[in-house]
Amino acid sequence: MLHQLRRVARTCAFFALLTLAVGQISHAAEAGDARPSARHSPEWLHDAVVYEVFPRAFSPTGDFKGVTAQLDRLKALGVTVIWLMPIHPMGKLKAKGTLGSPYAVRDYDAINPAYGTADDLKQLVAAAHQRGMKVFIDIVANHTSWDSVLMKHPDWYKHDASGRIIPPNPDWVDVAQLDYSNAGLRQYMSEMLVRWLRDYQLDGFRCDYASGVPRDFWEAVRPQLDQVRPGLAFLAEADDPMLLRSAFDIDYAWAFYHAVNDAITGQAPASVVRMTWQRDAENYPRGALRLRFSDNHDQLRTTAQAGLPAALAASALMFTLDGVPLLYNGMEVGDTTESAAPALFERVPIQWNMAERRPPIEAFYQSLASLRREHPALTRGAVNWLRNADEQRVLSFERVAGDESLVVVINLSSSPFAGVVNAGAGSFRDITPDWQATAKQSSAHDSRRDASLPSVFLAPWEFRIFARGAQ
Repeated sequence: MLHQLRRVARTCAFFALLTLAVGQISHAAEAGDARPSARHSPEWLHDAVVYEVFPRAFSPTGDFKGVTAQLDRLKALGVTVIWLMPIHPMGKLKAKGTLGSPYAVRDYDAINPAYGTADDLKQLVAAAHQRGMKVFIDIVANHTSWDSVLMKHPDWYKHDASGRIIPPNPDWVDVAQLDYSNAGLRQYMSEMLVRWLRDYQLDGFRCDYASGVPRDFWEAVRPQLDQVRPGLAFLAEADDPMLLRSAFDIDYAWAFYHAVNDAITGQAPASVVRMTWQRDAENYPRGALRLRFSDNHDQLRTTAQAGLPAALAASALMFTLDGVPLLYNGMEVGDTTESAAPALFERVPIQWNMAERRPPIEAFYQSLASLRREHPALTRGAVNWLRNADEQRVLSFERVAGDESLVVVINLSSSPFAGVVNAGAGSFRDITPDWQATAKQSSAHDSRRDASLPSVFLAPWEFRIFARGAQ
C-alpha cells in the first residue's frame, strides 16, 4: 500500500538522481563511513528466496490445503520462504468489491474460514518445516475493517474533530485507522503477535504499511517476539531506513522497484536503476537487507506491462543484485492475472495453464535460485557498479565475496547490445545458466558464450554472468 504515496516524490527524485556522479560504487563500508549499522538479520534470511502466496488465487481450492499441496513444487523452484497474504477474516462493512480486501482485517485472532482451520494452517507450517522452508504471515497493524471486533474499543481508533473514526487516508475507505497512543491497543497487538508465533510456530511476519505504525511500537515488541521464536525474521512493507536499525530485518526496496519498472517500460534510462541503488545505499544503515521484487500484489504484473522477456530480465536483476528476491503468485509460469484492484477484492485464480503457451520459465527461476545457492557472492557479496559502453540501456556490476568475483551484465532494452564492459584485468568464464536448454534437456550450444569480457554481446533483454579467474 505504501507505494501509492510515493509516485509524485519519485518523479521529482528522477531529475535529482541524474546529477549524481557515475563510476564505480561500492556497497561495502568505506573508511570514514558514518552510517549506523543495521540490525543483524538471521543468516538464513540472506540466503532466502521468498514466495508471496495469495491463498484464494493460488489453487483451485483457494485454501491452505491448496498451498500445502504445492510445497514440493515450490521447493524444487528454489523457494525457501512462504509468505501468506492476510489469512484473517475480512470485513464486510464498507468492503470493496464482492469479497472485500484481505487487508481489511475483521479479527486478528481468527482464521478466514474459507482458507481452512487452525489445524490446516498448522499442517501447512509443519509440512514447510519438514522441507526446510519457512512460513511468514501478513500482519496489517495500521488499520482494521469497519466491523472489526476491536470496534468495541472505539478509543483504540483515531477520530476527527467531530469524534468520528477515520480511515488512514481518503483512498482507503474500507479500513479504519488504529491509534497507537492508546496503551490498551499496544498491549493487545503485542500479545496477538506473540500468540501467532507461539501457537503456530511461524518464522516471521510481513508487516503491511509498517511505517504507518509508530516505530517505537515495533522496537518494543521485537524483543518479546525474539524470546518466543529466536531467529525469526521481520519484513517491513516500508522504505524507512530507521526501521532497520533495531526492529526489522528487511524492508521493501520500493524506489528501486519503480526505477526498474520505468527502465524496462522505456520511461527512464537503465542508469537510473544504478543511481537509485546508490542513493538507497547512502541513506540506509550499513548491512541493510532489502527485498528485491518486480511483481507483488500491489502492482500491475510486469509481464503484462512490459512483456515476458522484459519481466525475466527484471527478475535476473533481482536475483543477482544484493538483497533477497521475491516471487509472486504464478510468476514462474508468466501469469498475467492481476491481484491489485479490482482483483484484490474478487476471486481471480492464477492461470496455471499459461505454462502451456509460454517458454518453460519455471526452469529460469530454478536456475537463478540455484546460482544463489552455489555462489556466496550473490548472497553475501559487495556490489561494485561497472562502466559499460551503453549505460542508457545496460546495467553491469560485480559481486565480490572473499576470493569469489562475479560480473553481471543485463540488457534492459528491446535492442541488442554489443560493447565493452570495464571489468578490469583478469580471465573470465561465462556461467550464465542455459535454462532453455536445461528445460528441453538439450545440449544445444550458444556460440555467443564463447565470447568473454571485456567484449559482450547481449540479445534484447538478455543477461550474462561471468566468474572472474574461474577455470
